[in-house]
Amino acid sequence: MLSAAGFKIKPADTPDKLASLKALPAHKFVQQAQNGNVLYLYADPSICRCLYYGDQTAYGNYRQMVFQQNLADEQQMTAMMNQQAAMNWDWGVWGPGWY
Repeated sequence: MLSAAGFKIKPADTPDKLASLKALPAHKFVQQAQNGNVLYLYADPSICRCLYYGDQTAYGNYRQMVFQQNLADEQQMTAMMNQQAAMNWDWGVWGPGWY
């Protein structure tokens, strides 16, 4: 998702780069000022052993994609819960205490 949002990738393909990667918090965004602009860094030492980096636009794209994914997941969960409720609703005769 990070690449799709516009983040670029730098592999940690040397011992020095890997050490620098491990110095950053894993799987969390870090902001860094560079030439008067904000650069967003995302260290992934466990899956790709790489550093994702991008600007404000890439970060905004990523946040929007995460929001859309969360919304879709929530809508799917609601639909599943409604479907389960509909399947269990028709029990026929209500007995004592079911009101």
